[in-house]
Amino acid sequence: MERDEILKAIEEKYDKLGVPVDSMLEGLLWSTPITYWDYIQTDTLLSLQSSRTTQPDEMVFIMYHQVNELLFKMILWEIDQIAKVSEITADKFLMHLGRISRYFDMLCNSFDVMADGMEPDQYLKFRNTLTPASGFQSAQYRKIEFASTELINLIDARHREAIDTNSSFNHAYEHLYWQAAGKNHATGKKSTLLKLFEKKYKAGFIDSMQEYNEINLSKKFKQLPKDVQLNQELIEAMRNYDYIVNVKWVMAHYNAADKYLGGKDKDLEATGGSSWRKYMHPKFQRRIFFPYLWSEEELKNWGTF
Repeated sequence: MERDEILKAIEEKYDKLGVPVDSMLEGLLWSTPITYWDYIQTDTLLSLQSSRTTQPDEMVFIMYHQVNELLFKMILWEIDQIAKVSEITADKFLMHLGRISRYFDMLCNSFDVMADGMEPDQYLKFRNTLTPASGFQSAQYRKIEFASTELINLIDARHREAIDTNSSFNHAYEHLYWQAAGKNHATGKKSTLLKLFEKKYKAGFIDSMQEYNEINLSKKFKQLPKDVQLNQELIEAMRNYDYIVNVKWVMAHYNAADKYLGGKDKDLEATGGSSWRKYMHPKFQRRIFFPYLWSEEELKNWGTF
């Protein structure tokens, strides 16, 4: 654009905002140049790591999980580019789904940072200081699940018959698959891990369940024209995302836990107190975002292929 065109466009923009363009232009005289560290807020970001023990490898653990949370935020941002638009083309759906899957691939491949980046002896010392905190308490990860599929697919398989479209969100919440990791199986009593998690996030979770109920990725896929739903490239992208999140990512986490918590005679409990082998393995969880895109044989062998 020529300078006159640029100035005219700027004037039109600020006229619409009701802001005198001369004031905005004069403000540029006194502004300072933006820098990388100010834009990224590097100093703030690097000040957010506070260890609770004397074990050096605890810092690896903290920073690794902070990186995870940043990637979760990126994933939610991309999901909303699909979920929160009135109309979406197959190409745009594919583009954002590809980004989401790449972020989860990064998460899966990054587990070596934790699995091979901490001395087991150090981990087993500082882990008890973290009790009852657990990666289970990642609210963003739960929101990713709500934004990815119909709620029924996140319900504990043992309780799905008790849930239907008339069930309240509060009722459905109490039967989400991950509730099992925070309850005593004999008494049904909630653990401190789960109580603290719900005190902080339950209200927001109910809002997210409602917000994405009709616009999650699965629903948006089903709203596409029938011929687009048969697009093999899009189907494979959906299946790939489902597999990466619900098998590959889970197994990467499972294998990392096995290195530190597994034992020949007895497995250690996770910091939240759960039986992590039964809770984490996808063949037990059977969490599948898009079950209608998998064959009966694939569903039967979920988590073992």
